[in-house]
Amino acid sequence: MTKPETPSSNILVAAAWMVGVISSFSAMAIAGRSARTELDTFEVMLYRSLIGVVIVLLVAASTRQTSQIRPNRLGLHFLRNLSHFIGQNLWFFALPLIPLAKLIALEFSTPVWVLFLAALFLGEVLTRQRILVAVIGFVGVLVVANPEVGSLDAGTIAAALAALGFAGSAVMTKRLTRTEPILSIMFWLTVFQAGMGALMVLYDGQITLPSPALWGPVALVGLTGLSAHFCLTKALSLAPSVVVMPMDFLRLPTMTILGVLLYQESLEVSVVIGAALILGANAINLRKS
Repeated sequence: MTKPETPSSNILVAAAWMVGVISSFSAMAIAGRSARTELDTFEVMLYRSLIGVVIVLLVAASTRQTSQIRPNRLGLHFLRNLSHFIGQNLWFFALPLIPLAKLIALEFSTPVWVLFLAALFLGEVLTRQRILVAVIGFVGVLVVANPEVGSLDAGTIAAALAALGFAGSAVMTKRLTRTEPILSIMFWLTVFQAGMGALMVLYDGQITLPSPALWGPVALVGLTGLSAHFCLTKALSLAPSVVVMPMDFLRLPTMTILGVLLYQESLEVSVVIGAALILGANAINLRKS
C-alpha cells in the first residue's frame, strides 16, 4: 500500500521550523564559544540541560500542560538521547585531531545517514529525487569545506561516527513524534542529557561554576539548545525526516557568514559555489517532496 504524500503546506511549515533550528544552533555556537573560555564540554552540556529542564517545567506549568509529560517509551527516549550525547562528544573529541574543514564535512553527512536509517527503521520512501537532493547537498558541503584527503585516523573515525550518532538521534526523534507530545520529548531530552552530563562532569571529581560575566552566554546556550531541538521536533512531526534533515545543510553557509561578520574569517570562492549547491538542493527538496 502506497503511503500518502506529505501536503505541500506541511513541508513549508516544516521549512519554517528548520529556520528556527538553524538560527538557534547558530546563536548557540556563538554563545558556546564564549562559554568554552572557562568551561569544558561536559560542563557546558550539563548547564545547558539543567537550564532546559527549568524552562520546560515553567512552560508546562504556565500552559497547564504538565499532563503531557509522561513516562512513556522511556527506552526510546534514552536511546535517542544517548545517540545524540555520544555523537556530540565524539565531535568534540575529533575537533583537535583533524582539520576543521574535514570535521565539518563529515558532520554534515548526517542527512545522508538519515536517508537510509529512515528507510530502514521508519519505512520512509527512498526516492531517486530524495537521493539526488542529499547527494547535491553533500557535494555542496564538500565544496565549501574542501576537506583534505588523508589517512583513516582516530579523529576521522570519531567524526564519521558522530554524524551517525546525530542521524540516529534524528530518526528516533521522528519515531517518538508519532506517539509522544513534543513537550514530553523536550522534558526527557533535558533530563537524560543532564544526567549523562552530570555523570561525565563528576567522573574526575571536579566541576567549574561559570563566572558572573559568563552566566549570560551559558543561559543563552541553554535556551537556544532547547529551542533548536523543539523546532527540529516540530519539523519532524510535520514532514518525513528525509525531507527535513537536508534543510540542515543551510547551517553551514549560515555559520560561514557569521564567521566572516563576527570573527573576520575569510570568505572563499569555494564557499560561494558550495552554498549555491546547498541552496539549490533545498529548493528542489521543498518544491518536489
